[in-house]
Amino acid sequence: MSNTSRLRLPLLQPAQAQKHVTVNEALTRLDGIVQLALISNSLATPPLAVIDGACYGVPFGGVNEWSGHDGEIAIGSNGGWDFVVAQRGWRAVILDRGVSAIHDGTAWREGMVTLSPFNAGLSFGVAEADHVVAAGAVSATAAMIPANCVVIGATARVIAPISGTLTSWALGNPGAVGRFGSGLGLGVGAWARGVLGQPTAFYTPEVMQLDAAGGNFAGGTVRIAVHYMEIALPDA
Repeated sequence: MSNTSRLRLPLLQPAQAQKHVTVNEALTRLDGIVQLALISNSLATPPLAVIDGACYGVPFGGVNEWSGHDGEIAIGSNGGWDFVVAQRGWRAVILDRGVSAIHDGTAWREGMVTLSPFNAGLSFGVAEADHVVAAGAVSATAAMIPANCVVIGATARVIAPISGTLTSWALGNPGAVGRFGSGLGLGVGAWARGVLGQPTAFYTPEVMQLDAAGGNFAGGTVRIAVHYMEIALPDA
């Protein structure tokens, strides 16, 4: 046997020369896989600058140096790439999505915290966006809440001062003004943290809504995050 069975780490062979090459290759692979953090699992084109130890999940349709390695983990090593086949049950953090994921043997299941033998499971997600506040009494985001999810709550922080004639504002969604907070401040750093006493199901995509109190909005920017759960169907 020239490699270990699970991580495919290269093994030293009897009377092998240049042993340090094999040992260093194994250590580099371990350094990438242990505490696995994928910079992205959606980039089909490798980055021009290869950083040693940087890990990517190669999506289907990978090109250039990643061609033929669909679904594998690419680990930056000595200016090139070392590839590892992820196994079912491996866990990773996907940094550009801000979610944890479980590998089902074929692909990464983002946000999954449970995974049945036929890939049903429960996942957690966060939809985050910087919303530029529009002038008027009400300012709505683009659709942020996904369809067929259960919202646990929402958080927000003012990152550019909210201006206008208003004295405060509320965060909710259409038909539920202030569901996630009211009497909110206007200055940078003001925040909202609304946890729902009864998590609410949404069956179609939904916007978030900011309502001005005591006047109208003129401008500002609010970073909004919706925290939700989803359930996945079992495979056919």
